[in-house]
Amino acid sequence: MVAPTPKLLAGVELGGTKCVCILGTGPQDVRAVERLPTGEREATLRRIEAVLEGWRAQHGFRALGIASFGPVDLRESSATHGFITSTSKAGWRDTDVAGRLERRCGVPVGFDTDVNGAALAEGRWGAAVGLVDYAYVTVGTGVGVGSIVRGRPIFGLNHTELGHIRVVRKAGDRFPGVCPFHGDCIEGLASGPAIEARAGAPATQLAADHPAWEFVAHCLGQLLHTMVLTTAPSRIFLGGGVMGQAHLFERIRQELKRSLNGYVEAAELEQGLAQYIVPPGLGPMAGPLGALALAADVEQNARRDSVPGVALR
Repeated sequence: MVAPTPKLLAGVELGGTKCVCILGTGPQDVRAVERLPTGEREATLRRIEAVLEGWRAQHGFRALGIASFGPVDLRESSATHGFITSTSKAGWRDTDVAGRLERRCGVPVGFDTDVNGAALAEGRWGAAVGLVDYAYVTVGTGVGVGSIVRGRPIFGLNHTELGHIRVVRKAGDRFPGVCPFHGDCIEGLASGPAIEARAGAPATQLAADHPAWEFVAHCLGQLLHTMVLTTAPSRIFLGGGVMGQAHLFERIRQELKRSLNGYVEAAELEQGLAQYIVPPGLGPMAGPLGALALAADVEQNARRDSVPGVALR
């Protein structure tokens, strides 16, 4: 057996369609990546456990980060802390993810939403280095927002769920939406499944001039309007599978400009939208690296906590 390498971290990005297990310390030191379909709950968790146990036996790792689809329970005092809660994904409601993997791996576990993880990775290694107020938006199987304010994700009653806010519909839009909870919320109108239901084909197969994009861009412009007027991020990163359609960026920028209508006076909005609304610096690895960022944070906190007289920050 190879001697353990104690500096390594492990991560699991648990998405609605696929999960990515990652081993390393950061974007320049990724030792292994395993991609698995997110299928039936028990079978999926067993596959994840098998990957992690193999890595633990061969390499060892000091901490595990889990960046999960949600909603999830992040309240540390809660009996269901670390659970996926009221998800619309069949069979995954009330699933203890963090506790189960912590018991299996025997290392500190950091747990957060997938979008918060990706946002933290951008701040640690990506295009948000040096920023303390920014947001990461993913548009894929679902729509989620990781809002970072003063260096940390927003958290109060629970994590935010901006993908499920209501929006002003574009004139003439009669599409009912696909969200099982809200119908025509952001996720119900602009996610990958919503685009396919509206257009009859996946987003990747639609031409740039397909009329469906007008509705998607309008909806996402409304989301960014809300973000600018609430958490006021200094930069917004748009990632996820749907945003692989590069033409969407300029459409969304113009929708945001039109929606704000000059109300917010900021140079970023008036002159630099191309630098304000941008792709993530870590590209498609932002999600998996988000899990490593959560592992790095929990491992760092565990080390500080173990040293007498050193306070957590």
